Formats: sequence, C-alpha cells, structure tokens
Amino acid sequence: MNSKIKMTLAALAGAVLGAAAIQALHAQAKPPVYTVTEIDVTNVDAYMKEYVPIVQPIIKKGGGKLLAASLKITAIEGTAPKRVAINVWDSLEKAQALYTSPEYKEAQKIGDKYAKFRRYAVEGLPQ
Repeated sequence: MNSKIKMTLAALAGAVLGAAAIQALHAQAKPPVYTVTEIDVTNVDAYMKEYVPIVQPIIKKGGGKLLAASLKITAIEGTAPKRVAINVWDSLEKAQALYTSPEYKEAQKIGDKYAKFRRYAVEGLPQ
C-alpha cells in the first residue's frame, strides 16, 4: 500500500478513536445537582448576623458552591418566599452528606430560630 494512504488511514483511525473516547468520558460525567432552599425569614437582622456567617463556610467546606442568594425575590407565579438560596454540588450524595452532617445540623439550630426552611435537590443537565 502507498505510504500516503497508510498515513491517511492511520490519522483517520486515530481521529475516530479519539472522538469515541471523548464521547465515553462525557457520558460518564455526572450532571451537577442543585439545591434550592426557600427561606421564610422572620428576623432578617439576626438571620444575617448569626446564621449566614456560620452556615456559608460549612456549605463551602462540604463541597457546595453558592450560585444565588437573595432577599429580593420577584414572584412570577404564586407567592414568593422571603429569601432563596441556590447551591450547586458535584453529586446528590455530597449535598445529602452536608445537610445530614452534625456540623450543619448544629448550625441549622441557629437558623431555625430566625426562619423556616424548605429545601429540595434538582438534578442538572450534563455539561
């Protein structure tokens, strides 16, 4: 066989194998998980001074990344909570481990004095 044809076939085979490997890696990647926490704050000043500075480092240490947190919520449909926080996690297991950890539960006791919480996890789309 001509050496140019051999080189072309080898390059083509390499490209096909590389593309297949990249597809396999992307297929194996877990999609991110988002936790959405709706917070009905009853004492904003105490909540912001006593709870937020304690809980945010715990969440970060547990692998969560805060994407959004605001007291300014605009209702589009239904009644908006007084505050919303959205965190992203590598997996549902990491989020659950944090929210069931003794360190978080201890901090949550402070938060419970100043707010009522509703939290749920949403699986994201593969990136």
